[in-house]
Amino acid sequence: MLPAAQPLSSRPHLLYGMKSKTKVESGERRVPWMAAVAAALFAVSVAAAYAGPDQSAGTLPAQAPASQLPAAPTPQGPPPQPKAAPPGASAQQKQTIHIRVDQIIVPVLVRNDSGDPVFGLSKKDFRIFDEDLEQEIEYFANDPIPLSVVFLVDDDLPQHTADTVNRSLTAALGGMAEVDEMAVVLFAQYPRTVADFGSDLDQLHTVLTRTEVAGHFPGTGSPTMTLPPNPNTNPQEIGVPQWGKVVNTESKDLDDAVLYAAKMLQPRPLERRKLLLIVSDGRNSRNNTASFGEVVRMLLSAHISVYGIGVSQAVLDRKRAAIARYVDATGGDIFYAASRRTLEEDYSRILEESRNRYTLAYTPKGTDRSKEYHSIEVRVERPNLKVTARDGYYILVDKK
Repeated sequence: MLPAAQPLSSRPHLLYGMKSKTKVESGERRVPWMAAVAAALFAVSVAAAYAGPDQSAGTLPAQAPASQLPAAPTPQGPPPQPKAAPPGASAQQKQTIHIRVDQIIVPVLVRNDSGDPVFGLSKKDFRIFDEDLEQEIEYFANDPIPLSVVFLVDDDLPQHTADTVNRSLTAALGGMAEVDEMAVVLFAQYPRTVADFGSDLDQLHTVLTRTEVAGHFPGTGSPTMTLPPNPNTNPQEIGVPQWGKVVNTESKDLDDAVLYAAKMLQPRPLERRKLLLIVSDGRNSRNNTASFGEVVRMLLSAHISVYGIGVSQAVLDRKRAAIARYVDATGGDIFYAASRRTLEEDYSRILEESRNRYTLAYTPKGTDRSKEYHSIEVRVERPNLKVTARDGYYILVDKK
């Protein structure tokens, strides 16, 4: 299994937390407790005697500056010293992403001919184009960024594949860092949240251990395909037995599930990289409420990258896997897994690559702002490197 949460460089990254240290001088003069209390009472009486009519209560006179008055320690010891600022606090502030609302954020992954991620590139190695017009890169970072992940898992798989996915689910936490957060959603005909966003790996492990993806044998429909999520909201047809109904064998609504997950990720802050990780056989029905275009608009507007792991049918028929369309549109990546070991390796690889992407941002200049959709192209000024980035973005256009 690939190592988890590797930084782009050997230097420690400030986003992963720093412990502040409080220093107390060992040679500090200690005053006996009773004497200190008496001195403090004397100081207060002197202050009251010299206070003028315009001085507020508790204000020390000019003749008795605060630096000359003894402190009154508590019986447990000297008063607590103010905490020192965390080492490198100013540097930590610089590492935080500060993006203006009119800037376009573009996470970029660069690979070599072997398919391995390439780190160590600088701002001058990149060029970015908006509608074929080159733009100035105003923000560049190559440091790891905390992730907000929705783990979207297919809940209607062939039985053997379902068993494999069930045994692999907890391995998705292997690529999580302490600052990351994950939500878990299952989907078939309807999506349902199993766990909302959380960073407690122990709690997430418990949830994933108890989660069981539904499986079906060839020629049969799974319960998630034949039953609505809440029978009380879906009245039965009078006089027609439920077991006698003809069930559409392709009743898995992937588009609706992706939109559901995108709405969960939308309010997460820009300081976090938003990732939708889908595990599915790629099947998609024609009964979706949302269209592909509507879902892509939401994904791009919310700065969400889609990664996919195709299983079962998707491994054999990769061109028809519906996940790939979302991956291509958002600049993510897709892998195919026929075994539990491959699945577990892909989990870690995806989280690691997403966290360690380069981050570019620019303010569009010279483009047609009346257009809602704008295409993006990112180039690297080095040979034999492949760039993966989002295809474009949407802007709000006032329609008169």
